[in-house]
Amino acid sequence: MHLVSLVISDFRNIVEATIEPDPEGTTVITGLNGAGKTSVLEAIGYLSTLQSFRGTPREAMVGRGADHAILRAETLVGGRSVTIEAELSTTGRSRTMLNRQSVRRRAELHEAIRTTVFSPEDIGVVRAGPTERRRFLDETLAVVDPKAAHATDEVDKILRQRSALLRSTGRRLTPEVAATLDVWDTRLDTSGTALVEAREALVQELVPIAAAHYARLAGQDTPVGLDYRRSWSGRLIDALAGSRRTDVDRGVSSIGPHRDDLDLSLDGLPGRTHSSQGEQRSLALALRLAAHQLATERLGSPPVLLLDDVFSELDPFRAKALLAGLPPGQALLTTALPAPPEVSAAKIYQLEAGGHVATTGTRGPA
Repeated sequence: MHLVSLVISDFRNIVEATIEPDPEGTTVITGLNGAGKTSVLEAIGYLSTLQSFRGTPREAMVGRGADHAILRAETLVGGRSVTIEAELSTTGRSRTMLNRQSVRRRAELHEAIRTTVFSPEDIGVVRAGPTERRRFLDETLAVVDPKAAHATDEVDKILRQRSALLRSTGRRLTPEVAATLDVWDTRLDTSGTALVEAREALVQELVPIAAAHYARLAGQDTPVGLDYRRSWSGRLIDALAGSRRTDVDRGVSSIGPHRDDLDLSLDGLPGRTHSSQGEQRSLALALRLAAHQLATERLGSPPVLLLDDVFSELDPFRAKALLAGLPPGQALLTTALPAPPEVSAAKIYQLEAGGHVATTGTRGPA
């Protein structure tokens, strides 16, 4: 599986751009800051997950002055050509087509394109709040376990409906409100429990792989801890019943998969508060490398690798260690500065203002 071509129109600050990355090697995208290098990778990531890896709402990804953005990709899967088309709208409903058939769930894209993203913001998985850690787990599940990705979508939909109901109650738990909550709570119990069990199983698989990558990145063996922490105990349906009065009073769902966290530690100490910036960055990279390795092992081939200016934040030792931990396969790398000498560019694109691109070289150092 690899990306054959990408066409972008009115996406972010890119008016028009076409990229045809090398099918097996590393395609380097260069340009000044603000030229749209990250937007190219964001477009690819969106076509594989229906989400921005920068956490941006769909309407905000549409170019200034435009009503909609168009993304079109051709991929090759087992010798078969697949077309993915997405329209992101600022006013109407966004849509995605797979071989001209509507995509209703992102899991449907699993057999067309899969991606792994590395970016400087990855350190937020360690340093920031629980949202970033849950996002990391769910992004990884979307690649390695399509069924779990479906559970993620179901939980999001249920929580939106449940939250809308809670906000409309006026803090009154009437029999009608209670009956409707019973319905949503039963559905949340089923999908939420499935999602959390999938997250917990994923964490257990990631622990030894992440520890091995961290040791290589840091240059020393250090115990790495990953501990999934639920926001409730016992059965979710019982916990929801126990928190119902509180939820109605506050107008929010106070427990569930959206409130869980992943505790990260190094040598038994919390990584968020007791680790240096270098240790935090190494741990974040180790987690991404572990996810990429697990996806490669599960799927039999590596996902398309998107490296967004990661080497600007790494010292030479960590940059070399990162590259050494990546399996062969298609990769797209953005950089405003020269990439490390270990990067052999199969193709180089120069991105200018407005998304105008030019192929500037092939097969050589970036």
